[in-house]
Amino acid sequence: MLKNYLKTAFRNMLRNKVYTLINIVGLAVGMAACILILLFVKDELSFDTYHENSDRIYRVSREWFNRDGESSLHLGHVAPPFGPLIKQDFEGIVEEMIRFRSGYDPLMTYEDKQFEEERFFFVDGQVFDMFSWEMIAGDPSTALVEPYTLVLTASTVQKYFGAEASPEDAIGKVLNFNQQGDLKITGVVKDVPLNSHFKYDMLGSFATLENFIGIDRLMTSFGSNNYGTYLLLKEGYNPKDLEAQFPELLDRHMGNPSSTRQPSQGTQLHLWPLTDIHLHSHLDSEIEANSQISFVYIFSIIAIFVLLIACFNFINLSTAQASRRAKEVGLRKVVGAFRSHLIRQFMSESLLISIIALGLAVILVELCLPLFNDFVGRGLEMDYFGDSFYLSLLAGIALLSGIVAGSYPALYLSSFKPITILRNHSHTSSGGSSPLRSTLVVMQFAISISLIIGLGVVNDQLDFVRNKSLGFDKENLVVLPLNNEIYERYDHVKERLLNHPGITQVSMASRVPSGRLLDSQGGKFEKINGADGSTSMENITFRLADVHVGHDYLNTLGVKFVAGRNFDARLASDSSESFILNARALDNLGYTDPEIAIGKKLQYGGRSGKIIGITEDFHFENLHQSIVPIIFMVTNGRSNSVLVRVNRAATSEVMAYLEEEWKVLRPGFPFTPFSVEDQYWEQYENEEKVGKLVQNFSLLAVIIAALGLFGLASFTAARRFKEIGIRKVLGASTSQIMVLLTKGFTILVILGFLVAIPIAWFGMNAWLEDNFAYHITLSPWPFVMAGAAALLLAWFTVAWQSLKAASSNPVEALRQE
Repeated sequence: MLKNYLKTAFRNMLRNKVYTLINIVGLAVGMAACILILLFVKDELSFDTYHENSDRIYRVSREWFNRDGESSLHLGHVAPPFGPLIKQDFEGIVEEMIRFRSGYDPLMTYEDKQFEEERFFFVDGQVFDMFSWEMIAGDPSTALVEPYTLVLTASTVQKYFGAEASPEDAIGKVLNFNQQGDLKITGVVKDVPLNSHFKYDMLGSFATLENFIGIDRLMTSFGSNNYGTYLLLKEGYNPKDLEAQFPELLDRHMGNPSSTRQPSQGTQLHLWPLTDIHLHSHLDSEIEANSQISFVYIFSIIAIFVLLIACFNFINLSTAQASRRAKEVGLRKVVGAFRSHLIRQFMSESLLISIIALGLAVILVELCLPLFNDFVGRGLEMDYFGDSFYLSLLAGIALLSGIVAGSYPALYLSSFKPITILRNHSHTSSGGSSPLRSTLVVMQFAISISLIIGLGVVNDQLDFVRNKSLGFDKENLVVLPLNNEIYERYDHVKERLLNHPGITQVSMASRVPSGRLLDSQGGKFEKINGADGSTSMENITFRLADVHVGHDYLNTLGVKFVAGRNFDARLASDSSESFILNARALDNLGYTDPEIAIGKKLQYGGRSGKIIGITEDFHFENLHQSIVPIIFMVTNGRSNSVLVRVNRAATSEVMAYLEEEWKVLRPGFPFTPFSVEDQYWEQYENEEKVGKLVQNFSLLAVIIAALGLFGLASFTAARRFKEIGIRKVLGASTSQIMVLLTKGFTILVILGFLVAIPIAWFGMNAWLEDNFAYHITLSPWPFVMAGAAALLLAWFTVAWQSLKAASSNPVEALRQE
């Protein structure tokens, strides 16, 4: 029986080559797109799940609240004492605690090789008891216990010791750390899997950091929130129960009995499941930028939509050809075939086409996978036999596509009554304009138009980001790292740099635009109490972000003042007793007139002084973030960046000059400048990827929909061949015939457009609100352009078949009559 089904299916496919080709190509493209997206989605959902105890590992975060109870800052890092205190106070609940400390970017030296390692972490010695990173040389239980020990990844070993070096060759060798001391290699691990929420190249023992800083200092530094802290909880324990006990822990170890406000009223600790970090954690500090669960939803929906469009094509073309197979159905039923036999026959044809399409889809996936990996920055691969998921995925897609695409045609065709069919074969010809088929065409174009609108909105938002005035001049700003040696002789360094005619301004700061504003301290301000002008010193009840700067920092940025003046290096008081605020900070302090605030007293971060200037609000951070209150003060050592404004026409000469100067200023260290403008754009990388992905898959969806429309137009023209001949004999022109044939499809596209409008409007509005503090207001133009593009595509697709039918000789159509 199966052999007969397959033989009949092949014969039918060969008899209808064009429609079979359209179905196979459409399904193959839809399947390939679906497979690629689902590979990406699977990878996104797999982050950090490779750790043996991933379901019991939690990261500690710290959140701050103002006096009104509103969240003002939430960091993915905490202070160094918290990890040991949590383990000590909750022994039996917390089985292990590990801290990671990055940010040193040390210069590592081996003989004549020197590299600045951005992915260097100091880490507690039991790290391999918690995390399942495979050590291929050395003892994981002791490798990072002693001071001045070091673990490298396999690729880092080859970077320092050559491509031929084995992991065992590295054991016992010594690397110099930042020209401060030597670290001995005691272990080598495999490279960290790409599906990790952070990656490292080197791990130094935390005991080394304790020797550098001092254990006592570390255990009292509750304000140094730079340590990624992870806990391994006992099996079956509810993390919410532990989190509920954190306020008491904070008050116990940080509280002052004489204080009216306990630490837990201003700050709180939270637990994040390890496997949730990559998609759900977007705190004010992360070790690496994370992805978003919304991307998983968006890509999954696109995958489903593209595959559905291909399945709709199959349903449309299969039911459209009902009249051609009606007599076959009637004869089969007359000679004894049951409906179940016919359903199996038509379903086998559908599944056969689906399997053939799957084979073509796999070829397309293998061809496109390298490009797709480059685009998403992953190492995705189809491991057909090593992981049952992939074979299950392929089988599932083929089976699902075959059932979804074939079920309705099978039920529809098998329902024909033989006596009606054999008495009047044209009975089923009306199937060419069935409501279901019209509905599916409307859905196809609704989906395609929605994707095109989404693409337009994403592009408009990115254009908005590119063109929006940030309130400072971000172009031609180069940033260099600042160390203690350069700070001590900063005036001399600045003078040397300004000797080059292509350098117009130089300053220094603790933070530069395009970075995050994470530093904040407490303070008091002079509040005006009433019309009588009386004042009093009141606590600052909101988060005021501080930036420590050189005297000419704001001039270097090109920030404008609304009141007061800039810092003046000739005034000694400006270096220790003067503050500049942005307009947002002034509003939060309650001042309605910037001029009134000038000269008012302010205490902040251990300094007492006066407000000397108010700047306009400007976008220090990216447009994902709202503008926050900022206070600027002249640095007393808290600076880590040199900011250089260059003449665009002399950029190449200036960069060469800076590199030569760097060799003198920081001998042995690599020259690692960055552009404020470039770093600003890098923060929109996810949105750029979303835009390109939507663009590519929108194109696929439109192509698949157009293929189906072409097939339907071809079938419609053939079905109405005699009608067209009669109309031409009665005097209809070619243009009238073309209008007749395209009118129905035009109405369907317009209906698809009307369905797409609310879907795209609500979807894109939610995307803008969720991802950007500053964004465009949705305009009609992306909707109009998407609708027009879909209509033009439909006309173009149908036009050739309509013109061919309208230009035919009516004699050919009427000869057999």
